[in-house]
Amino acid sequence: MDTINNHNIERMAHGDKEIVILGTAHVSRESARQVDLLIENEMPDTVCVELCPSRYQSIRQKESWLDTDIVKVVREKKAFLLLASLLLTSFQKKIAKKLNITAGQEMIQAIDSADKIGAHIELVDRDIRVTLSRIWRAMGLWDKVKLMFQLLLSLGDVDDISEEDIERMKQEDILESLLAEVGKSLPVLKSILIEERDRYISQKIRNAPGQKILAIVGAGHVPGIRKHWNTDISLEQLETIPPGRKYMGTLKWLLPGLIVALFVYGFFQGGSKAGSDMLVWWIAANGILAGLGALFALAHPYTILSSVLSAPLTSLNPMIAAGWVSGLVEAFSRKPKVKDLESLHEDILSIKGFWKNNVTRILLVVVFTNMGSMLGTMVAIPLMLKVL
Repeated sequence: MDTINNHNIERMAHGDKEIVILGTAHVSRESARQVDLLIENEMPDTVCVELCPSRYQSIRQKESWLDTDIVKVVREKKAFLLLASLLLTSFQKKIAKKLNITAGQEMIQAIDSADKIGAHIELVDRDIRVTLSRIWRAMGLWDKVKLMFQLLLSLGDVDDISEEDIERMKQEDILESLLAEVGKSLPVLKSILIEERDRYISQKIRNAPGQKILAIVGAGHVPGIRKHWNTDISLEQLETIPPGRKYMGTLKWLLPGLIVALFVYGFFQGGSKAGSDMLVWWIAANGILAGLGALFALAHPYTILSSVLSAPLTSLNPMIAAGWVSGLVEAFSRKPKVKDLESLHEDILSIKGFWKNNVTRILLVVVFTNMGSMLGTMVAIPLMLKVL
């Protein structure tokens, strides 16, 4: 006879609402079975699932990737967010494949079981794009570079994962598992990835409609939900992407201005020879390193050329980035086909696949060209000063 593990169940109340919270393992087939049994036994009015709208859509609409407008993604400066989201999805899918289960199987089961009894489905997790945006805004340039490479390297690490690691992941949030190493040096990650989402999920469950509510969440979130259960939480505040740091807004205009002033000073103080040498160093450092970034992403030759030519100019214009130029050139040079979108869910399971698929390669081009251009600026300035 099938039984339910009551150790994973929390029974709580909010006003006249009866709320049952089931802590699940994101990489456990047993969790999916427990979800089905509990929904059948409790017959709730509402089933809350730890999904955001974009992740729910990916489950409900398997072909949603076919509607992706990659050019729009680049133009709206969302390349990093989409790439990071795909890397997180890849990590979870590789773990699931290693265990021979479906990624997020317990959430899929919750949706199916809720449909079967006619219960309302409530999405209670914060949108992954908001979470990633808040992380991005909270980090400095070097931390961003570390984060991107950690995400990429994590794909290879999955193959060497141990049974002990898998058991740990059954009790942790999948995002926390992936970014554990980065989190040691970046405590802000834990605050945004876990603690903020604990508060968000807690409030969303309490706001859910119905008299009897069953919530399916990762076991790692249950202690945080319990901690914040009686706290009034502003969802709007947690959904807001904070503005960039004020000094960064000033710096992005001040730095190009100082570089132009440096050129002018070089020509007047050191003559045309010194000014020309400074100009050569600026163009070479920016162009070559941006081009190398595009080359690392295996960009089209036209894209690499556009990176080399645009970087020295875009580095002086705070409104344009070299990666956006090269990303658009790559998108038009190797326009993604339907087959790229259809195979995306398989290609993101390997590092090689990220570089092979035309969609993810465009995102890599944007990110690595921008990194190369920023590094080029940092290299060029001391070289220019040396000329003086």
